[in-house]
Amino acid sequence: MFQSAPGLAGRNNTEALTPLPCSITPLKGEISNRSLFSMKMLNFGFAACLGAALIVLPAAAENKTKRATPAAASPIGLTVVKIPVAKGVSMDDAVESMKSKANFLNVKLVAELPLSKQVEATTGKPGRRMAIYQFCDAMTAKQMVDANIDFAAYLPCRIALIEDEKGQAWLIMLDLGPLIGGARLDAKLKGLAAEVRDNLAAIMEAGANGDL
Repeated sequence: MFQSAPGLAGRNNTEALTPLPCSITPLKGEISNRSLFSMKMLNFGFAACLGAALIVLPAAAENKTKRATPAAASPIGLTVVKIPVAKGVSMDDAVESMKSKANFLNVKLVAELPLSKQVEATTGKPGRRMAIYQFCDAMTAKQMVDANIDFAAYLPCRIALIEDEKGQAWLIMLDLGPLIGGARLDAKLKGLAAEVRDNLAAIMEAGANGDL
């Protein structure tokens, strides 16, 4: 049911209406004051909505353009956690810091894949650094796989060290938050999974800051 808009109260309901932008077939018979008022409200609502669309839509488009970033434009960017290695911290120091933090947290480094070295050996040309470091807590991993065998696809947990085209080093890993939140785990396993996620985040931060 329509409510009276500000400025309409007290007006003569029989005053002339501004025509709508489309044709309306006249109704046969007398139009009551109530029908006339409803038509006027419809005309007023149409004009208000049209005016709002002309104002809001360009503004929304402008805001969307301002917020657009390369990371947000890439769907895969929404699935990862990525932090830059701080200025003054070498990539070697970042790696040693990650290893030291993992050892402190009792998370084992189970594999190290120096991919850029393999590329260099194949092509004979040096390239930007790219390496994958795989960490795992075997007991937690076993419990997760016992609960759901599909978790095996995410093992072991990986942190990548990548040097971009500007020479900036990045540490990147899968965002485990949505995975943990969407999994059907009991409270105990969910707590263990959250602990793994937090440990990996701590390892990444140690590497990015060079905390030996």
